[in-house]
Amino acid sequence: MCLTPPVRTGELFDLLRDGRPWTRAQLAEATGLARSTITARIDTLMRLGLVAPFGGARSTGGRPPALFALNPTAKLVVGVDVGATHASAALTDLNGSILGEVDAQIAVADGPEAVLSWVVESVRDLLEASERPVEDLAAIGIGLPGPVEHSTGRPINPPIMPGWDRFDVPAYLQEKYPVPVLVDNDVNIMALGERRRHLRDVDDLVLIKVATGIGAGIVSGGILQRGAQGTAGDLGHVRVPGADDVPCRCGNSGCLEAVAAGPALAAAVRAQGEQAETGGDVVELVRSGSRVAMGVVRQAGRDIGEVVATMVNLINPSVVVIGGQVAGAGEHLLAGIRESVYHRSLPLATEHLRIVTSRAGGEAAVLGASALAIEHVLSPDAVEAASEALAAADAAAEAAGGR
Repeated sequence: MCLTPPVRTGELFDLLRDGRPWTRAQLAEATGLARSTITARIDTLMRLGLVAPFGGARSTGGRPPALFALNPTAKLVVGVDVGATHASAALTDLNGSILGEVDAQIAVADGPEAVLSWVVESVRDLLEASERPVEDLAAIGIGLPGPVEHSTGRPINPPIMPGWDRFDVPAYLQEKYPVPVLVDNDVNIMALGERRRHLRDVDDLVLIKVATGIGAGIVSGGILQRGAQGTAGDLGHVRVPGADDVPCRCGNSGCLEAVAAGPALAAAVRAQGEQAETGGDVVELVRSGSRVAMGVVRQAGRDIGEVVATMVNLINPSVVVIGGQVAGAGEHLLAGIRESVYHRSLPLATEHLRIVTSRAGGEAAVLGASALAIEHVLSPDAVEAASEALAAADAAAEAAGGR
């Protein structure tokens, strides 16, 4: 005889995360648990602070049923975005609403101690400004501009991060804040942030960051896809046609990054007689009407589109979002990408495909880092562990009282 395992407290809580209030009767019907069990588990979740009464339900005769929902103010998380030359941090509640932000011009090349010391100070400043105790901090999420082994939070051979290779980022931060620290690469967290803020109903999307490098964050079936070693979405080092003689910083030649990332665009503009040192300079030239810059960006879009077309055929997203510094060139970049994608992809794959610029913009990364932390804090396993710890503490207190 096969018995269905009972629904755990963490799994019950997962229902309450959907943004709408539930009654005990609705929870009993959805889970198959007895009303008495539902009541006991709701009590546990309320003691943990994760669930709170929500308004009042309309009565159909007699006392109206009580409603319960996620309490987003119960705990706080911090999301951190570390870029090549900047860093930003945001304090959010469990809904991802930003309660405070700080940022600084700091180079990731300064090394992990310098950057992470800034993170430690920023977390402290954000908590002090919010007038919330450090005990309310539940987790920290952080995005880094290089490959990250997600299971350990350690950067692995990051090309623009000297001194960071295999550095134990979680351990460094946990010396000051003993909470879970979740680390991922910057493009993955941008994808999470864009989806959380603007594309919650989209389960299949790709966010492509075009800046100093080029990478993609892939969400498929509503789940961020990292791959076996966390390198899924590394579009920047895919070879593009016609660029075999162009060297790339990775040691190969013909990579997409070598012809379409910000430094390559600036070099192409300079080669045609206009001044540009960075991808941001190229974007400003486009905005000022430079035909040279427009042509360079349009061709970069075509090159990016060649690679994106393969991705569209392979994973069939419904939305491709273009973010990063060079995305500021807007339709000049998008036009080139669309040209190649619609020419090279299957008609069925592109029938309803949208290729758009990021709406979250500069906030995408900190929102995604926050989302990374929130998903961990509110996961069924984490909530179950908290409820078991509470039960163990109750049992110990009862035993001590009976002596």
